[in-house]
Amino acid sequence: MNEDEKLEKYTSVKLAQESTDNRGSASSEEYLSKESTTVRPNNQLSKSLLGWYSVCSSQVLKEGELYHFSMYNEPLILYRDKENTAKCIKDMCPHRGASFQGGELKEGEIVCPYHGARFSTSGECTNLDRITCQHIVDTNYNNYAKKIHLYQYPCIEIDNYIFIYYTGKAKTNLEEFEIKSSLEDLRIETYNFKQNEYTFEEVNVDFKCDWARIIENHLDILHIFWVHGNTIPDKDVSRNVITSFNQIITRDKNYIESKYNHKDKSKGEFISIMFVPPGRIIIYKGNPDTARYVQVLDHIPLGQNRARVVVRHYRKFLKNKIFTSLVLFKHLQQRIFYRVFCEDYQILKTQTFNQQMGYIEKDNVKLLGEDKMVQYYWDWLQSELVNSNPWSIHSTTSHTNTVHLDMPMLYPPENRKLLEENNRQILLKLILRALLPISLIILLI
Repeated sequence: MNEDEKLEKYTSVKLAQESTDNRGSASSEEYLSKESTTVRPNNQLSKSLLGWYSVCSSQVLKEGELYHFSMYNEPLILYRDKENTAKCIKDMCPHRGASFQGGELKEGEIVCPYHGARFSTSGECTNLDRITCQHIVDTNYNNYAKKIHLYQYPCIEIDNYIFIYYTGKAKTNLEEFEIKSSLEDLRIETYNFKQNEYTFEEVNVDFKCDWARIIENHLDILHIFWVHGNTIPDKDVSRNVITSFNQIITRDKNYIESKYNHKDKSKGEFISIMFVPPGRIIIYKGNPDTARYVQVLDHIPLGQNRARVVVRHYRKFLKNKIFTSLVLFKHLQQRIFYRVFCEDYQILKTQTFNQQMGYIEKDNVKLLGEDKMVQYYWDWLQSELVNSNPWSIHSTTSHTNTVHLDMPMLYPPENRKLLEENNRQILLKLILRALLPISLIILLI
């Protein structure tokens, strides 16, 4: 199935565009919530917090392995079936409610570690949009097995990303989902990006802080000069060149875009930042049509105070794989990524605390004129927290078992093991490169 066919599968379902179009053009008074005094501006984003999310890259989802993660506290699993098709299921066996943690994949069938129940989209199952139990240890349960199915979410692999359509209510039959938003709106090709002209490096980063604060941080252009000025290898970004820009903000029902132009018109556009709800940010250095690099950040709300970001850095330069390997470009790029997010981390954790304590209120924080994009984002978010309220679907209490919350965060800055391993690899490879000519000289002597 090619990428156009994949898209058609999910966009051919009747879209509830009429309601979202009306919502985008409604007056402020019409969107006065019954539960809140928050008013939706008439030119605000029409997208919901529930919908399509990019949850990992294709490279991360390896054949024969289970990829455990969560969305808004709900434990989920990604895996590849017999046809190498990505599947997203709820991490719960419908036999006795056990987790698939410690389970395995056998020939593309997921196996429960509790009683050996195997689930497949083939065999006795005639509807390939269901995942049916094919086997339980006791063979007398064959008829029973045919009637139990895994709960799942629509899942599609495109642009080297795995997307899921998240509603908070998994179903046993994918045909029962009503897809209310277009995946096309999230694709970077939609915004004049020619992916075949670029190569990319990628990292995952994990945070124990509020998901929404991370998005706000990545929408903020001002902080990069001060916080990251000594880390980002760009002569235009440092504490010594902090400046102001002419800012142009475009608000569409599908995205918010902010363009920052140098006040010296001969220098043109500095950077463009686009927020595509619910969790994607696209950053262009320079004009989007000619940008030498483009950064795509996908923000995944794992749970309360737990979030993951997939960071992909596309570039038009240094595309030769042999040369980039020789100069350790991938390792050096990853080290920069990790350093940047480590520099943000303490800020994000303290902002999360202050927000949860109620300290960040209108009277306590004062936004600048160049914070308009941040303000528009928060206007949308506060409205959607009332309208769709995803955190209430799988809410936890002080009595809830913390087994999933206790699962280790895998990536920096929360888990620094990969950062330290990457630094060791750089050092080791530099030593090997230095020893090679010395060894050759010794052999010649």
